[in-house]
Amino acid sequence: MPAPLSTASSAAQPQPQHAGASAVLSLLTSLFFTWGFITVINNTLLPHLRSVFDLNYTQTTLIESVWFIAYFFASIPSARLIERVGYQKAMVTGLVIMAAGALLMIPAARLPSYGVTLIALFVIAAGITLLQVSANPYVAVVGSPETASARLNLVQAFNSLGTTLAPLFGAYLILGRSASGTAEAGHVLTQAERLADAQAVQLPYLIVAAVLVILALVIARFPLPVLHGATRRVSSEERAKMSLWKHRNLIFGIPAIFIYLIAEIGVANLFINFTAQPEIGNLNHEQGAHYLFLLWGGMMVGRFIGSLLMNKTSAERVLACAAIGAFIVMMIAALGTGSVAMWALISVGLFHSVMFPTIFTLGIKGLGPLTEEGAGLLIMAIAGGALVVVQGWLADTIGLQLSFLLTAVCELYVLFYAVWGAKTTNAFPDAK
Repeated sequence: MPAPLSTASSAAQPQPQHAGASAVLSLLTSLFFTWGFITVINNTLLPHLRSVFDLNYTQTTLIESVWFIAYFFASIPSARLIERVGYQKAMVTGLVIMAAGALLMIPAARLPSYGVTLIALFVIAAGITLLQVSANPYVAVVGSPETASARLNLVQAFNSLGTTLAPLFGAYLILGRSASGTAEAGHVLTQAERLADAQAVQLPYLIVAAVLVILALVIARFPLPVLHGATRRVSSEERAKMSLWKHRNLIFGIPAIFIYLIAEIGVANLFINFTAQPEIGNLNHEQGAHYLFLLWGGMMVGRFIGSLLMNKTSAERVLACAAIGAFIVMMIAALGTGSVAMWALISVGLFHSVMFPTIFTLGIKGLGPLTEEGAGLLIMAIAGGALVVVQGWLADTIGLQLSFLLTAVCELYVLFYAVWGAKTTNAFPDAK
C-alpha cells in the first residue's frame, strides 16, 4: 500500500473514474482466469504424478499440500510487499514469480525429480498468493461496498472459467499424451513409460510461462487507479488503537476460508481417482478429466448466478443456501454408488462456487484502514488446502469414497459462518 496519507493529501489524490474502474475490473478478470487455470492444472497433474512416482493417496495429496503451504508463508510477506511497491508492481511481481516456477517444471520433468517438482509448485503458488492478496481486496473496494460480494463473485466467475478449461488443457497435453493417462485402471507403468510420462509436462508449462510473461508486461503498462482513501493505512499511532480481533466477521471468516479450502481441494484433487473406482464410474484418467471439466464448469455457472442473486438478496442468505446444498450432495457422494454418487460429486461445484468470494468479502466488510491486513490473513487461510493430506490419509485408511464425509463436515462450518459468524462488529463506516 502507499505510505500513510493525511486527510488533505488523500483528498488531493486522483479518485478512480467509473469508466476506469470498469476497465480495471475487465483487466483483472485475466488475472483471476490465469491463477484459476494454473491451480486446476494440478488436478490433472496429480493423478499423472501418482503414476509416474508410484505414490499412494497420502503422498499424492502431499503434493497439493506443499502448494497450499505456500499461501501460509507468502501471504504476510505479500501484504508487506504491496505496502512498499504498490498494487500494480506487486501484481507484475506475482506473475513473474509464477513464470519462474512454471519454467522450473521443465528441469523437474527432465530429471525427473519429485523434490524439484514440489519446489516448482511452491514457487508458482507463492506468485499466485501475491496476486490473491492484491487483486481480491482491490476488486472488493473498487466499487460500491453494497455490491462488493456480487462484484467479486462476478470476476471469480472468470477464475472459474480458467478452472473449467484447465482440465481440458491438462487432459489433452498431459494425460492424453501419457501412458498413465490413457491406460486402463490397474496398468503398471514400465520404467521407460514413467520417464516418457514425466517429460510430458514440459510443453504445457512452457506455454503457461510464456502467457504469464506476456500478461505481466500488459499489467505493467496499464494505468491502475488508486483505491478509496478509507482503505489506506493510517499512521502507526492510530493503528495501535485498532484491533483486527474486534471484527467478528474476520475472526470467524479466517477459519471459514481455511475449512472451505479443505473441502474444495479435497473434491478437486481426488475427483479423477474417484471416477476411476469400478463401483462409481470405472473411467480412465483422461475420461475422468473431462468430467472434472463439468465440476469446475458448475463453479463458473454458480458464480454468475450468485452475482445476480446478491444484487437482489443478502450475500449471507445465498451463502447459507449454498452450504446446505453442498452438505446434501456430499453425503450422497460419500454414501451412494454408481452414477448417482459421481454426479453428486460433480454438482458440488455449483454450490461451492459462491463460497470463497462471498466469505472473503464478508470477512473484510467494515475493516476500513485494516482491510489490507485482514485480506492478508484471509488469503493466508487458503493454506487450509494443505490439509487435503488429511483426506488422503482417510482415503488410504477407510476408503476413498468415505473420505468425502470430511468434506460434508466442512460444509456445516460454512453454514454456521453464513448464519452467525459473518455478522459485523466494530465496523468502520464505508468509504465515500
